[in-house]
Amino acid sequence: MSTNGNANLVEVEGLKVYFPIKSGIVLDRHVGDVKAVDDVSFEIRRGETLGLVGESGCGKSTLGRALLLLYKPTAGRIVFDGQDLTKLGAEEVRTLRQRMQIVFQDPFASLNPRHSVGRIVGEPLRVHGLATRREAANRVRDLLETVGLPADAATRYPHEFSGGQRQRIGLARALALNPDFVVADEPVSALDVSIQAQIINLFEELQTEFNLTYLFIAHDLAVVRHISDRVAVMYLGVIVEVSPSGALYDSPLHPYTISLLSAIPIPDPEVERARKPILLAGDLPSPANPPAACRFHTRCPFVQETRCRDEAPLLRELEPGHSVACHWAEQIRAGELKPKQRAAEVVEQVQQAGWEPPPT
Repeated sequence: MSTNGNANLVEVEGLKVYFPIKSGIVLDRHVGDVKAVDDVSFEIRRGETLGLVGESGCGKSTLGRALLLLYKPTAGRIVFDGQDLTKLGAEEVRTLRQRMQIVFQDPFASLNPRHSVGRIVGEPLRVHGLATRREAANRVRDLLETVGLPADAATRYPHEFSGGQRQRIGLARALALNPDFVVADEPVSALDVSIQAQIINLFEELQTEFNLTYLFIAHDLAVVRHISDRVAVMYLGVIVEVSPSGALYDSPLHPYTISLLSAIPIPDPEVERARKPILLAGDLPSPANPPAACRFHTRCPFVQETRCRDEAPLLRELEPGHSVACHWAEQIRAGELKPKQRAAEVVEQVQQAGWEPPPT
C-alpha cells in the first residue's frame, strides 16, 4: 500500500547500467563497458501503464530489471514510492520487493519444470513467510482462477500447458504478493498473435481489478498501442521520445519512432503496396562503442551535416507531455525535412563521416 502522496510511483534519474568487458587469460583486465542503459530519466505515474519500446539490444530489459535491482545500477537514482532503492540495504530491498514484481519474456524458461504449478505460484508466499500451507493453497487456487486457469491446474506441471497458459501462470505468480508495480518484460513476444491479444486483455483487466502500475516492455510498437497510457521509445541505451500513447502514433517526432511506425504492416493490401517504409541503414551499433553525439545519426534518414555528428541532443518537451531528443524535431514536424536518404546513401554518409562500427 502506498505511503507517499506523490503522483509518481517510480522516478528514475540519471540511471546507468554498465557491464564490464574483461580481457586477458584470466579475464582480469577491464578493457571497456557495455553501456546497456546510459543516463536515463523518466517517471511512472500511479495506476498507469508506461510502454517501453525499441528494437532488440537497445537496453529495454536491462532497464526493467534494474528498476527491481535485479541488476545493480552503475549510477543514478531509482525512487519507488518516495524511497531511493539504491540507498537501501539488502534486507530493506527484500521487504520492499514484495511490492514490485516481474513477468518474464519466455514462459517456457521462467517456470521450473520440476515444480508443480501450485508450488511455483505459491513460492513468493513461502519465501516471504506470509501464509501457512493451507492459506497458500487457497491463495494459489484463487490466483489461478483470476488469470483464467482452473483451480486443479495447481497439481499439474509446466510442460502440460501451452505458452499462453504458462504466461498466465507467470502472471499469477507475480500477483501472489499483491504488488503495486509490475514489470512486464516482453510478456507476449513468444506467443501467437491470437494469444497475444488475450494476454494483453488480461493485463488490462488485472490492472483495473488490483490497481496495478505497469512498465510494459515490447519491441513492437503495435503491441503497446492500446495497453499503454504513455510510451517511451528507447534506442541504444537512451530514451529518445516520451509521449502519451495517442500522440505518439498520431504525431511521432523522433526519426527513430517515425521509422518504427512506418514498418508496422497495414492490413489493407492496396495501402500497404502504395506506402514507402522508411529504411534504416545497417544494424544497431554496439553499446560497447556507441556513436558520438546523436547515437541515431549513423542510421537516421533525416541526418544533417550540422549538429547531428557533433552535439548530443537533450530530451526536451516540445508539446505538453511529449518530449523528444532530436535537434530537428520542429522541422520534421513542420514537414521541412523529408526522409530523402535511402539506406545505401546513409551508409555512404556514415563512412564518409569517419565512424566505423566496433569489431565483433
